Amino acid sequence: MTDFKYETVLSAMTGDGVRTITLNRPESLNAMNRQLIDDVARAFEDANADPSTRAILFTGAGKAFCAGDDRRAHVHPETEEEARDLVQAIQRATHAITLGQKPVVGAINGWAVGGGFEWAINCDFPIWGASAKGFFPEVSLNLFVTGAVTSLLPALVGLIKAREMLFFGERYGAEELARLGVAWKTVEDHDLIETAQAEAQRLADLPVLSVRAMKRVLNSAALPDLHRALQLETDATVAGFMDPETTKRLSDF
Repeated sequence: MTDFKYETVLSAMTGDGVRTITLNRPESLNAMNRQLIDDVARAFEDANADPSTRAILFTGAGKAFCAGDDRRAHVHPETEEEARDLVQAIQRATHAITLGQKPVVGAINGWAVGGGFEWAINCDFPIWGASAKGFFPEVSLNLFVTGAVTSLLPALVGLIKAREMLFFGERYGAEELARLGVAWKTVEDHDLIETAQAEAQRLADLPVLSVRAMKRVLNSAALPDLHRALQLETDATVAGFMDPETTKRLSDF
């Protein structure tokens, strides 16, 4: 069984067929810099290609799952080519999580902000700790969401509620997210990893062929515009990066 090595992500087998992928920048609340984005994509691609991995548990080290963009390490794209390269890297991670073969259980602890909230929504079975919270600040920053959430979120909560969540950037606690259908279930913070591990093991113990087929067919049938959403989000986010107003709002955030 292989423990893959990355700079900002831990990936190790934690059960019979269960691989845990952990965001590992706890000093910055696992905020997203380019290295983390690339490592997440690679970690999920490697896990999906690994025959010994039958289910994936996705979580964050320390006090947060992922606090969104790392403002201290943020390098604002200066050209459309740079912007598109960055956004496509983010979408590559979503593709590996959402459209990869293996089912993903999320263990969402602390804050899940922006891209971190997107990654939580990308999980097939997101379990939220009782004190965890999530929100989307993108519109207030003159940016746009990625992570296929323009397709995933309306499918989960309905179009009107998705508008509220994406336009206004309000903060939502775990219990409300469970009521909305964004969280599969909530548990006390101290039970989060144990519960997620047990659920990932349940998935790993199921027949591999039928599990893979179920994930693939559900995504294709329930979310037929997933690929289109990824492309439209990419274009809208690139346009946001290129607007001078965005630079000002990011610096003031």
